[in-house]
Amino acid sequence: MRILLVEDEKRLSDSIKQGLVEDGYAVDQAFDGEEGLYLATNESYDSIILDILLPKMDGLQVCKKIRIEKITTPILMLTAKVTVEDISAGLNSGADDYLKKPFSHVELKARIQALIRRNYKEVQPELKAADLILDPVKHTVRRANMQIDLTPKEFSILEFLLRHKNEVVTRTMITEHVWDYNFDSMSNVVDVFITTLRKKINQRARKKLINTVHGIGFKLTD
Repeated sequence: MRILLVEDEKRLSDSIKQGLVEDGYAVDQAFDGEEGLYLATNESYDSIILDILLPKMDGLQVCKKIRIEKITTPILMLTAKVTVEDISAGLNSGADDYLKKPFSHVELKARIQALIRRNYKEVQPELKAADLILDPVKHTVRRANMQIDLTPKEFSILEFLLRHKNEVVTRTMITEHVWDYNFDSMSNVVDVFITTLRKKINQRARKKLINTVHGIGFKLTD
């Protein structure tokens, strides 16, 4: 899953990113409102973490402009103050939740997971291909009614492939969604993860679901 983090305090931003990456998320960073708005409207994210006090354009303006563009990605506002007026302003601008600074990573992670679960419940509860079922809310994968244990990165790759079922996806598309846009898509990391993922989901099944499209990428089919 891919998250956009818009926070101008670099030390705090790097700390948040490190924690989320360790949890299996891909994180893109923006350090001002204009950069955050550009990424939010030109890239695809599962959630956006947005500070209110930002240079160039404050978080409330960024949030409003994101919603004007009909982008429904869940937004978590970060704020140093939590007055009734602050909360009201954030929610009225289109934010889904707020978190007061300072906060623990455990609390941030819980808020993000709750927003993503809520969003997926509204969009699509389960993703399927043949007898393979991935539940993004419960974070489970089953094939032929057998549970499959995946690492966070493997789960994110499989979820991305399922959301683009019967479509060819490039290595660059996978790395940008599962890692971030600065990741070296020319490395063989994606191929290594795909190989491991294939072994796990094909362990007790005859039909192979993930196919290599030579020179381009991969395709998951029913």
